[in-house]
Amino acid sequence: MSSFLQLAFLIAVILVAAKASGYLAIKLGQPSVLGELIVGLLLGPSLLDIVHLPFITNTHIGETIYELGELGVLLLMFLAGLELHLSEMTKNTKVAAYSGILGVLVPVSLGFLAGEVYGMDLDNAMFLGLTLGATSVSISAQTLMELKKLRSRVGLGLLGAAVFDDILVILLLSSYVALADGGNAIQILIVFGKMVGFLGLSAAFGFWVLPKLSVIVSRLPISQSVLTFSLVIMLIYGLSAELLGGMAAITGTFVAGLMFGRTYEKAQMESGLRALSYSFFVPIFFVNIGLTINLRDVSMNALWIMIGISIFAILGKILGSGFGAKLGNFTWRESLQLGIGMVSRGEVGLIVASIGLAGGHLTQEVFSAVVGMILITTLVTPPLLRWAFKTKEPDQAKLQPTEQ
Repeated sequence: MSSFLQLAFLIAVILVAAKASGYLAIKLGQPSVLGELIVGLLLGPSLLDIVHLPFITNTHIGETIYELGELGVLLLMFLAGLELHLSEMTKNTKVAAYSGILGVLVPVSLGFLAGEVYGMDLDNAMFLGLTLGATSVSISAQTLMELKKLRSRVGLGLLGAAVFDDILVILLLSSYVALADGGNAIQILIVFGKMVGFLGLSAAFGFWVLPKLSVIVSRLPISQSVLTFSLVIMLIYGLSAELLGGMAAITGTFVAGLMFGRTYEKAQMESGLRALSYSFFVPIFFVNIGLTINLRDVSMNALWIMIGISIFAILGKILGSGFGAKLGNFTWRESLQLGIGMVSRGEVGLIVASIGLAGGHLTQEVFSAVVGMILITTLVTPPLLRWAFKTKEPDQAKLQPTEQ
């Protein structure tokens, strides 16, 4: 079987398994994303390991599936931004700031405390705290879309908090690595300046250049010109976020969605973009999370560490981000909902942990425990969010922003 046919076979298996498990999850009263995450774990090295079946000889096929999945999460966050109005986001700036900042500081502190309790040295304990501070809202965003709550006060506050979370985690991570390697305060200021520069340039381009370019492209006699243009803009913003701003690419694509959502051409490409994303790329992303995790590598000692830091990770986000939302005048229920939405670490947590392992800041045992924690926080977020939204406060409808 050729390398291409092997890839085609695995993609077919992943897509069928994703949709079947998603359907089963919905039947059981859970978000479809939970089924896709679990089936990915079953298909991965923890059980079946479909990437290493006897007739799969292409050694790079796992990387190809991973990269297709990464395109899926970029599209998912672009669509999340596309659904929202910038004016709605600005109304929740205070909540986003408080939740994002406290949602990093509290888990980082708890992670450091957990490291001290487990007898780790200062370097391991500090980096463990940094991994607990990370957040990936792609899982929560998909769950809120299914629940039709993405444009609620909680959804808007959650996505705004994720931006603050990303900025602060990257700033803390870059600062710690720079200081550990003998760096100075100037390097830290440069990191912060790059973030501010990216956000400023992306907003300027989105406000003044993007709308004019969209009109020009929409008039070209080319098939699906606006859809192709939106994909290019999404990728440019994602690349710029990482290369220029030092931030996560998903933050860049979310900002791109916000900017593109202001254009009149949004209606011309949204349905096509959704079809492309949810039929192919997004299911691969969710299943691939399980494919990249091997629970067999977790030793008994790492298992106890994993359980402990998972508890700290879940409580840290709920307490930190939830209290931040309360400071921003959210109700207690809304604060709980937002805190739960920040629990998942997903691919962002894996990136931070991988940096720690490569730089010698995490041992292999602690890294294995962190990977298990990332899996647990990712799996518990969808059902917890669904439970948190199950009952409404009597005045909840009055607190929703008016949809345009």
